[in-house]
Amino acid sequence: MNLKELGMEIIPRHVAIIMDGNGRWAKLREKPRVFGHRKGVERAKEASEFALEVGIEVLSLYAFSTENWARPKEEVEFLMALLEDYLDKELPTMVEKGIRFHPIGRIHELPESTQKKVLETARATEKNDKLILNLALNYGGRAELVDTIRSLAQKVLEGSLQPQEVQEKLVEEYLYTQGQPPPDLLIRTSGEYRISNFLLWQMAYTEFYFTPTLWPDFDRAEFLKALLDYQKRERRFGGVGD
Repeated sequence: MNLKELGMEIIPRHVAIIMDGNGRWAKLREKPRVFGHRKGVERAKEASEFALEVGIEVLSLYAFSTENWARPKEEVEFLMALLEDYLDKELPTMVEKGIRFHPIGRIHELPESTQKKVLETARATEKNDKLILNLALNYGGRAELVDTIRSLAQKVLEGSLQPQEVQEKLVEEYLYTQGQPPPDLLIRTSGEYRISNFLLWQMAYTEFYFTPTLWPDFDRAEFLKALLDYQKRERRFGGVGD
């Protein structure tokens, strides 16, 4: 299986990935969970590079959900430190390769040092235009919709917006992914069959690809396999197929 098999004319514009299975991968190797998270970061970097190579415009990675605060304190602290280290090391590469880092989620609730690093990286890459890398941090699809509703309600309260003016297009202007195409393809690793509160509004017509492969094993060949599967599908968007 190689890139020559890929139809470059039907590459999805936006791919979203639920990166699942780090803990199970580590457990299978009788290692601590943090070992799996480190390997998972390597795969996230590889996925970004592959997306850039094949011409994907937007890559959304689900890194830390609003529910993940329930994990052991030591694991959460490790994940935040790992994120900061990743951004430190990858910033030069992002700048060089034209990757725009775009955090989505309630960033203001992250630890102060993590917030600072996340926002610094976003500012340093905001003019890059080869690939938008959405990293979902303290993200929840329902939380995103609540934040959107609050913003619109405030506009109505101020008198600058009438309730009847609220249409789908306007709602999309207040989402974390404002101005981006919706995901064409969602990939979920580790054999789970659910979307786990990820991009709920945006995935109305997204194609789903589920694989038993654990995230630390999800390499370029696995990503290519997902894209080839996507290219065999007929997208109808509510219409009727041939």
